Amino acid sequence: MLSLDIKTERWPFKEPFRISGYVFTDSEVVVVSLTQDGVTGQGEGAGVYYRKETPATMVAQIESARAAVEAGISREALRELLPNGGARNALDCALWDLEAKRSGIPAWKAAGLQPPGATKTTFTIGADTPEKMAAIARGYAPAPRLKLKLTGKGDAPRLKAVRAARPDAWIGVDANQGFTRASLEALMPVLQETAISLIEQPVKVGHEGELDGLNSPIPLAADESVQGLDDVAKAKGRFDIVSIKLDKCGGLTEGLMMARAIREQGMRPMVGCMASTSLAMIPGCLVSQLCDFVDMDGAMFFANDRPPQVVYRDGEVICPDTGWGMPNAGELRTAS
Repeated sequence: MLSLDIKTERWPFKEPFRISGYVFTDSEVVVVSLTQDGVTGQGEGAGVYYRKETPATMVAQIESARAAVEAGISREALRELLPNGGARNALDCALWDLEAKRSGIPAWKAAGLQPPGATKTTFTIGADTPEKMAAIARGYAPAPRLKLKLTGKGDAPRLKAVRAARPDAWIGVDANQGFTRASLEALMPVLQETAISLIEQPVKVGHEGELDGLNSPIPLAADESVQGLDDVAKAKGRFDIVSIKLDKCGGLTEGLMMARAIREQGMRPMVGCMASTSLAMIPGCLVSQLCDFVDMDGAMFFANDRPPQVVYRDGEVICPDTGWGMPNAGELRTAS
């Protein structure tokens, strides 16, 4: 038998973070602990704000699965029991961690991957005044990859200011559904002038048809339009790239499946994250090994982070060699 413990935590940001339609000052996460035979595995879920997920709704979902979880549910059965979202993410990642700590085989090895060392990541700049965004961009140097949050209004000066501040950087933008076809086309000359390399989620979910026939000179990435594995195929033909977030799809198990399915559909996988602590960054970094684009900077916005912490340095996120997905000291075994 397993025992299940659930905690809700609030992690304040260093400063407010703005995207299209939202301003965040902190992140509330749900932490699941699964204990069996004196060994504990943990997982963290931040949920999906635009789907109205909250700590209360996630806890309720986890409680609804308590009997099955404590009876010893598999990760495959969990995918059938709970929908995509933060609750299943927390449980799924806790199951991976528990398995690693009980078996002595690291999660990365069980997943057929490499150890999660240093991974190149974009560093995100929230939507703000052009001057503030340019200052943040300069402060991120020498990180070579930046992602700018845009809002659909007043974006041209932001793009020009950041490009002037960082002429050396690869820059992608994330509209978080803030554009229409018309506003995207109007901004396209500036996007090209400022050498933008990726446009993430330009239009609202349900309005993807606006992209038909656009022939964008800049690759388009789906984020909110693709919530899980079942949505991957319908992105083909409108998007070049699909962003995976473990809080969206419901855990590492489905995230790994999505990365492979996206490439099979002829698109390029990307992995991103919600604002979460290092406990959630490490499983996301495992998925990054299967992706062409990585946006795993979600722990760097907090005033404090939980140990063991990932480290952000020179455009990379560096995972610790202890903690989530790693066996306890003295228990490391090699998979055959």
